[in-house]
Amino acid sequence: MAKVQITDTILRDAHQSQAATRMRLDEMLPACEKLDKVGYFSLECWGGATFDSCLRFLNEDPWDRLRQLRKALPNTKLQMLLRGQNILGYKHYADDVVDYFVKKSIDNGIDIIRIFDALNDLRNMEKAVKACKAYNGAAEVAMSYTTSPVHTEEYFVNLAKEIEAMGADLICIKDMAGLLLPFNAYSLIKKLKANTKLPIVLHTHNTAGTGSMTVIKAVEAGVDVIDTALSPLGGGTSQPATESIVAALKGTEYDTGLDEELLAKIAEHFRGVAERLTKDGWRDPDKVLSVNAKALQYQVPGGMLSNLIGQLKQANAMDKYYAVLEEVPRVRKDFGYPPLVTPTSQIVGTQAVMNVLGGERYKMVTKESKGLLKGEYGRLPAPVNEDVRRKCIGDEKVITHRPADDIAPELEGYRKEIRQYSQQEEDVLSYALFPQVATKFFQWRQAQQLKADPAAYDKKDDTMPV
Repeated sequence: MAKVQITDTILRDAHQSQAATRMRLDEMLPACEKLDKVGYFSLECWGGATFDSCLRFLNEDPWDRLRQLRKALPNTKLQMLLRGQNILGYKHYADDVVDYFVKKSIDNGIDIIRIFDALNDLRNMEKAVKACKAYNGAAEVAMSYTTSPVHTEEYFVNLAKEIEAMGADLICIKDMAGLLLPFNAYSLIKKLKANTKLPIVLHTHNTAGTGSMTVIKAVEAGVDVIDTALSPLGGGTSQPATESIVAALKGTEYDTGLDEELLAKIAEHFRGVAERLTKDGWRDPDKVLSVNAKALQYQVPGGMLSNLIGQLKQANAMDKYYAVLEEVPRVRKDFGYPPLVTPTSQIVGTQAVMNVLGGERYKMVTKESKGLLKGEYGRLPAPVNEDVRRKCIGDEKVITHRPADDIAPELEGYRKEIRQYSQQEEDVLSYALFPQVATKFFQWRQAQQLKADPAAYDKKDDTMPV
């Protein structure tokens, strides 16, 4: 048996990281027969930003995408990324919504759910993990990796022990900004292997040019599974390239055993997809493939960097770019060192922009910054700057319990709201996560069905038959 296994992210994180999640289902399906023969540990193909992107930009039903991929990949485990109590949206949802979403994801074909929380607050992951186990999925619980005075090796080892105790099947080191350096990875994985019995997965990005080196050192340390992306959408802001890693390990004790010729044939197909994404303006090779070592200094992930640039361009203030980059770590410290991943990356980044453009720190404060300081997103890793907290929220009460405990069941309410559009059980979940975007999609879907078969439209109550 191969010593190290591979999760390929070509159908999810690769195009999310390099091309704004714009790969279509019809660009995935032609490669599925070959992908299914590779012998991957799993294929990451759903979750993250794909759900939103399907509905908002591609006029695709994300549930239909999952069902079609399941059918086309009968021999390969399918994996998704889930943001704990945030599911795939940007706020906390009620437990009944989390439970039902996990159930329907597994019903429609997901085998492994990678569950993470931006603050590494396990309370925000416990419902998703329990649901995953209840419906016979594999729960891969992720630690959002970052560096700070509190995010030490010991912090992550202790977190891993808690993750094991909560019933996870695998532990993932989720290094979203490419901050985990090679020798640090070696040391951390050695300690994780010594302190837990669970398989360890490494997810990193090549943003700072260190990803491939980190993967090799992780393999030497005994990591069980590594995330890579086929070369047309690999490297740079994405994961290290699959073929390169497979070649580097060939003939060693860590040999993956994957067929390089087969990988080359599949890469040929995705090269055409990458060209289309570039031609349509969704992928800028100069930006997504250039080494950005600043990520190590400012800890700013690729997606967050493009957000900051967008905000500064809009304000006609690109001259403040470096001032904002320097403000990001200061805001992060004030806010108790949250890892910079959705949604905390957007919250910290936007606040840094406002602090620089406002001429006075925390003169203007976003609703989300206030929420973070009030405990609405969960437990922050370190104490916050109390002067900043007072300036932002005054004497407002800070919550210390699990934020979702304050949310009453929501599912039945959502069902009533979309009765006129609902055509499958899963529609209520699309609506729960993205109400406006999903409603527009449902209206578009009805219009397409009316065009295809006018007789099927029930004029009496303006709904489509289920």
